[in-house]
Amino acid sequence: MIRHTISILVNDQPGVLQRVSGLFGRRGFNIESITVGQSEEEGLSRMVIVTIGDDKTLEQIEKQLYKIIDVIKVVDFSLKPMVARELALIKVKAEPSERPEIMGVVETFRASVVDIGPSSLMVQVVGDTDKIDAMIELLKPYGIRELSRTGVTALVRGNV
Repeated sequence: MIRHTISILVNDQPGVLQRVSGLFGRRGFNIESITVGQSEEEGLSRMVIVTIGDDKTLEQIEKQLYKIIDVIKVVDFSLKPMVARELALIKVKAEPSERPEIMGVVETFRASVVDIGPSSLMVQVVGDTDKIDAMIELLKPYGIRELSRTGVTALVRGNV
């Protein structure tokens, strides 16, 4: 089983997300991450889906995606050089005495504190999935109160 990062260019229409995600579910693929937003062309959105599966089944999904009227282009970035990023907001229990230690973790990961409460800090971290996972693990001992992750977004490097 291989992790696939798939970019899907679609018409910006109601119901497209549901039809695309439903296709993955019907084929037995779990979507680990999905992001959707405007693309470089007006009226088109880019979906970036991360899933795990074998190449043969993914090839079938790609063929099925093209049968959805609003799907314009499907590209599997998995074997291409790409830049993939995710953003996480992490609210951590942080009494004033613990803050210097937590700030050490934040600085090590080149993250930033975006909100300070009486007994908490909200940290923003951007990077690949492994970086986000590692930061979460290091902040767990302090007590993570809330966590929100965007999911992976990606583009192929260079002029491809």
